[in-house]
Amino acid sequence: MKFDDFDKEMRIYEQSLDQIILPDTYIVARLDGRTFTRLTKEVCNFEAPFDERFRDLMIYTIKCAMNCGFRIIYGYTESDEISLLFHPEDNSFGRKVRKLNTTLAGEASAAFSLKLGHVATFDCRIIPLPNLKRVTDYFLWRQEDSHRNSLNAWCYWTLRKEGLSKSQATAMLSGKNIEYKNELLFQRGINYNDLPLWQKRGIGVYYKDFAKSGFNPITGTKTETYRRKLYTDMELPLRTEYRKLILNIIKEAKI
Repeated sequence: MKFDDFDKEMRIYEQSLDQIILPDTYIVARLDGRTFTRLTKEVCNFEAPFDERFRDLMIYTIKCAMNCGFRIIYGYTESDEISLLFHPEDNSFGRKVRKLNTTLAGEASAAFSLKLGHVATFDCRIIPLPNLKRVTDYFLWRQEDSHRNSLNAWCYWTLRKEGLSKSQATAMLSGKNIEYKNELLFQRGINYNDLPLWQKRGIGVYYKDFAKSGFNPITGTKTETYRRKLYTDMELPLRTEYRKLILNIIKEAKI
C-alpha cells in the first residue's frame, strides 16, 4: 500500500473524536491548575490565603498564553484558574477542540513551570458561548466565584492560623452565610471590605493604548504616538460595569 493511502486510512482513527467549535460562536478556554493546593501549600509554601508571588505567576502565565499565537483578547484569573477569551474571528487549528486544549495546556504549564522553577501543570477545557450575553455572563460567573472563594479562604486560613485543624475549620464554616463570615473576620480585626480588590474580584489582562512621548528632530516638535500593550487590571469593576468592560474589549478588538 502506498504511504499516502495508508496515511489517509489511519488518520480516520486519529480524527474520529474531533470536535470543532462552529463559526460565529465565541470561545473561552479555562485553565485549571492540577494539584495546585499541594504545590502552593506544601512544595512552595506560599502565604495563605493570598500570596503576591503566586498572583504574579498567574499574571505572567496569562500574558504568555495571550502571546503564543492565538488571538486572545482578554485573560482573567482567580484562585488557580485562568479564563481566556478568543477574538471572535480566531480560526486557529480550524477551531478544533483537541488542538486548542492541548496547546494552551502545554503553553500555560511550560510558562508557569519555567517561571516558578518547579514543575506545574494545567488542564484546559474549551467553552463555546453562543452570544455576547453569555460571554459576559461567563465572566460575571467567574467573578462571583472569585468572591466566594476569597471570603471562604480568608475565613478558613484565619481559623487555621488560630490553631484549628482542617476538619474543625471546615465544620465551623459549613453552611454559614456571607454575613456570618464577614463578622467572623471583623471580630478578628479583618474588615473584608478593605482587602485588596484583586483578592476579591480577580485580575483581568487586556490590551490598552498607551501614549508615548517623543521628539521629531526634523520639525523640532514634540510628538505623541500610541502603542497597544497588555494592561493588568487589579481593580476590576462589578456587575453592570464589568459587563460593559468585557463588551468594550470585544468591540475594540473588532475594529
